[in-house]
Amino acid sequence: MDLKGFDHPDRHAADGTLPAGARSVKVMIAGGFGTGKTTMVRSVSDIKPLTTEETLTQASAGVDNLIGVADKQETTVSLDFGKIGINEQLVLYLFGTPGQERFWFLWNGLFKGALGAVVLVDTRRLASSFRAIEEMERQNVPFVIALNVFPDSKDHPVEEIRDALDISPHTPIVACDARDRESSRDVLIALIRHLKERSAVALETR
Repeated sequence: MDLKGFDHPDRHAADGTLPAGARSVKVMIAGGFGTGKTTMVRSVSDIKPLTTEETLTQASAGVDNLIGVADKQETTVSLDFGKIGINEQLVLYLFGTPGQERFWFLWNGLFKGALGAVVLVDTRRLASSFRAIEEMERQNVPFVIALNVFPDSKDHPVEEIRDALDISPHTPIVACDARDRESSRDVLIALIRHLKERSAVALETR
């Protein structure tokens, strides 16, 4: 894949259509319940995103863990979908996963064909994203960790977060605000850089 110029996100069709000769890539936006997956897809997508959010009701009490996200009123029940052109040659199709355990059975199908992933993490609830990280490692999908900064998030050293999540020193960790398009776009660029570096290393070891 030619990733030359990938960090110039303004160079794509204004209407979000796939430019002639462009390569499309599937990217997963994963993480625990309430970590900001739907928010990121909405903020960064060039097109109106497809979301499958439903209102949380009393029926979910005792099923969905709302600790730390008590104000959350909606939840993704299938997937989120969006698209962003990174440059003239590369378009990312974004698939947001459902975060609740009762919908994890959908993950196997969603991950088929994914080149890489973003795992969103809420530092107030690190354990909520353990399952997503385990899934990346199980399916051998390269990923970056995006620390979604909430108003009451504490500032933890990156290496402390890395140790707590038990991830490789080669896995990038970046901070972001999933509500902000530029911040979310920077996370995706960090993922593409990571994929490019992995490809270069793989070629060198052949």
